[in-house]
Amino acid sequence: MSFDKSIHIDVSQFSNLRDLNVTLTHDNSFIDNNLLVIKLLHYQSCDVFAVMCENMLQSVLSLRSEKQVVRTIINQLEKWQTLFEKLKGEGLTPFEQQGLYGELHFLQKFFAKQDIVFVLNSWVGTDREVRDFQYNDWALEVKTTAGNNHQKVSISSERQLDETLLENLFLFHLSIEAAKKNGESLNAKVNAIRETLQDNVTALNIFNRKLLEVGYFEKHTHLYEEKCYQIRDENYYKIENEFPRIKEKEIRNGVGDVKYSIILSRCNEYLVAESTIFNTISSL
Repeated sequence: MSFDKSIHIDVSQFSNLRDLNVTLTHDNSFIDNNLLVIKLLHYQSCDVFAVMCENMLQSVLSLRSEKQVVRTIINQLEKWQTLFEKLKGEGLTPFEQQGLYGELHFLQKFFAKQDIVFVLNSWVGTDREVRDFQYNDWALEVKTTAGNNHQKVSISSERQLDETLLENLFLFHLSIEAAKKNGESLNAKVNAIRETLQDNVTALNIFNRKLLEVGYFEKHTHLYEEKCYQIRDENYYKIENEFPRIKEKEIRNGVGDVKYSIILSRCNEYLVAESTIFNTISSL
């Protein structure tokens, strides 16, 4: 990418990547420009690199200024830097596997109610957004728990359950039991969805891209074969009125990185039917 020299960026943070080479040099074709080059070093990672490039292009299509484009590319590169690090690691953590399983479980339910491409585009948690699903004026967060504390969910920020800027905000809680080779594995869930999408090339490509964005790589699938999940319970909550949560406007100046837990057994008055959820969250 060629851009004006007056736009200053620092690429030193990308100097030690194993799979990528990121350089900033003078552009010999345009005297007043610098040239940003992102080069793949290992062919084995070409599928992830291709998705990264497509993701970067899509993220800048609507931008109007060169400065915005450059900053967005650098921000995207920071995200993909983390994913390339995961690629050479040992796969998703048990907590990440469990969380992805819960999001995919909700995704399957959503497919039955709305246009598939719309559903996939509303799945924004893969792109590090505050909530897992969001479109226009509604959002839905998925929390998956297992073990003894199946009724306690962890909230990662003061914005996650803050409905101030939304018309509707929901929480989907999936309680599961994890066991070795007893139930449905993460791989089985992924394959079931791929089978559903096999006749829709556009949707299948979006789904596979989002799996890469969340760190689910084919080279790691053998790590997810034995652990399986059985559904214990599932409930929906509408976040409103006195639902126990922390809002952004309630945080004092100087306080950051807010994380807290909610005991869902004390939130029964906010339970809503699944039909209510799917009558509310739509593309309209």
